[in-house]
Amino acid sequence: MQEIQKKLGFGAMRLPMLNNEVDTAQVSRMVDAFLENGFNYFDTAHGYIDGKSERALKTCLTSRYPRERYLLADKLSGPFFKSEADIRPLFESQLEACGVEYFDFYLMHAQGAESFAHFKACRAYETAQALLAEGKIRHLGISFHDKAEVLEQILTEYPMLEFVQLQFNYLDYDDPIVQSGACYDVCCKHGKPVIVMEPVRGGLLATLPDNARAPLDALHGGSPASYAIRYAAGFGNIRLVLSGMSTEEQMRDNVSYMKDFAPLTETERAAVAEVRDIFRREVLIPCTACRYCTAGCPKDIPIPDIFSVMNRKKLHPYIDDEKAYRDACVGKGDAASCIRCSRCELECPQHLPIRALLSDAAKKYGKL
Repeated sequence: MQEIQKKLGFGAMRLPMLNNEVDTAQVSRMVDAFLENGFNYFDTAHGYIDGKSERALKTCLTSRYPRERYLLADKLSGPFFKSEADIRPLFESQLEACGVEYFDFYLMHAQGAESFAHFKACRAYETAQALLAEGKIRHLGISFHDKAEVLEQILTEYPMLEFVQLQFNYLDYDDPIVQSGACYDVCCKHGKPVIVMEPVRGGLLATLPDNARAPLDALHGGSPASYAIRYAAGFGNIRLVLSGMSTEEQMRDNVSYMKDFAPLTETERAAVAEVRDIFRREVLIPCTACRYCTAGCPKDIPIPDIFSVMNRKKLHPYIDDEKAYRDACVGKGDAASCIRCSRCELECPQHLPIRALLSDAAKKYGKL
C-alpha cells in the first residue's frame, strides 16, 4: 500500500449537493485542491448518495486527470447482489460509472456476522480474488462494522486480505458496541494496515457544543475536526484517515493540518479525552448519518435527521427541536409513520435499536 502518498483520504459519501444533485463544480474544485496538495486517495461506494457518488467522481476526477494521479477505492455492497452471478456485472457497472478500467482498492463492504454469511454464500471473496488476479483490483480489503471476534474470524478465514477499513474515533475507541480499539488490535495481530472511516463520527465531533468544545479551545489552535482526525491518524498501524468532506471550507481545513501531519501531543490527547467524557455524560444516540437505514425504508423516514434533532436537543437545550423535527420530516415520513418492519436495523452499521428510538421520537413529537 505504498502508493498512498499522505494520511488523508477524500471520502465521497457526503459530497456537496445543489438542488438534490451533486454540486460537481464545487467537487471539481475540491478535487483540484486535494491533488495539488499532494493527496491522492478517493473513496466511494455504489450506494453512496443514492448512486450518484461514483458518477460524480467520473465527472470531477477520473475524466479530468490521468490515471496515475489518483488512487480510487470502491466497494462491493451486499444489498446490490443476491447471488454469485450478480457480482461481476455489478463490478463492471461500477468500473463504468467511475470511468476507470480497474480499482486501486476494492472492499467487501460493511462486513459483520450477517453480511459476512451472505458474502460467503455468494462466493464474493472468491470472485474478488479472481478480479484481483485479472488486474481489475490492485488491493483487496474489507470495511467492517461488528465485534472484534467476528473480525478475527474473517481475517483468519481470508488471510489474503490486505487491509481493513474501521470506524475509528476518540468517542468509539473503547465503546463496548463499536469496539474500535479491540478491532484495531485484531488488525495489528494479523498484520493488516487500517484505513479509518468516521473519524469525526458523522460530523458530531466537528460541531461540538460549547461545553465540549471548551477543552479544545483552550489549546488555542485547530478546529474540532482537526483534533479528531489527528487523533485517529496518530496510531501506528493507521495507514489513512478518510474524511467525508462536504464543503471547500472543510477541504481547506483538513489539508491545512494533514499536509504535514503531526500526531496529537500529550496535552492535546488529554483535552480530547475530556471532550469524550463530556459526550458520554450526555448519552447521545451514536448515529453516524451514513443513511444506510433510509434506502429501504417503506415510509421514507429521515431517520438520521430525526436522531440529529434529538441529539442536538440534548447538547443545546434551548433549541426549538419541534421546529427542527418538522423541518427534518417535511415531505417525508415522520417517526410515527414507522411500521416496525426492521429493515433499517438490518442495515445499521451501529446496530442501533432504531424502532425503539423512533418510538421515543413519536411519543415526544407526535404525528405530523
